[in-house]
Amino acid sequence: MRLVLKVDVDTDRGTREGVPNLLSDLAEVGASACFLFSLGPDQTGRAISRVFRPGFFKKVSRTSVVQIYGLRTLLNGTLLPAPHIGRRNTDVMRSVRDAGYEVGIHCHNHYRWQDYLERMSLAEVRAELVAARAEFLRVFGVEARTAGAPGWQSTAKSREVYDDANFLYVSDTRGGGPFFPRIGGKTFKTLEIPSTLPTFDELMGRPEYPDHTIVAHYLGLMKADAARTQVFTLHAEIEGMGRRGLFQNFLAACNLAGVEFIRMDDYARELLANRAAIPVRDQVMGAIDGRSGVVAVQAA
Repeated sequence: MRLVLKVDVDTDRGTREGVPNLLSDLAEVGASACFLFSLGPDQTGRAISRVFRPGFFKKVSRTSVVQIYGLRTLLNGTLLPAPHIGRRNTDVMRSVRDAGYEVGIHCHNHYRWQDYLERMSLAEVRAELVAARAEFLRVFGVEARTAGAPGWQSTAKSREVYDDANFLYVSDTRGGGPFFPRIGGKTFKTLEIPSTLPTFDELMGRPEYPDHTIVAHYLGLMKADAARTQVFTLHAEIEGMGRRGLFQNFLAACNLAGVEFIRMDDYARELLANRAAIPVRDQVMGAIDGRSGVVAVQAA
């Protein structure tokens, strides 16, 4: 069984506290991972607008959002100023690269991308990515080679600016195998590697997935489709903080089961070595079990 770990780092606190915790836990089992950073202002508090999305209240109540993220983070950008994640956490971000892990872009403004991408103009989407690329370059001294969208929100406009950035690959969708996305009849050139496994917050607090069964559930999913390289998206704020113990158990179980951890950029290069074999798939928006709202998926 092969497993790719993709770490979405959403907040200032997640960068400062969750990322170092994850570095320690990953090193304990020798696991590789790709860390995707939010690089601009942390406006997490403004996400309260999501109350109008179907399933939002149910998710908030079962995942202990306040406990995991902390009250300070949930006020960022509203009652409290929005801290600039890249400027405040440059040393932490560089420590990830220096430890040998892959680094990339999650976004510039997480709230803006996740909540407003669909309504943004091409110029606005480009400005968001340009700002993220500029901050990434300042932090790491090189251009980013990958990105993964907040909340798996992706449109033809964001695909266009990804292509312009000449990324090796991106990871914006859920479910299925790697593909080249097609939207509105246009096929985009940047390889898409979807997340294939459910996230912790899609399972947590549900009566059918009590905490003591979650690790076994993941192993069962991987064993049932052992021929596929699985991609698991985790969050610095959840697996690195609020549910750190559960994630440590997950890593230990994977290690015991002989799971091979694969770098995401290595997986991308492996796929692109036979580019002609990568299918083109229509990208659409669809619902995911356990998540409020809709996310980018490939059409059946």
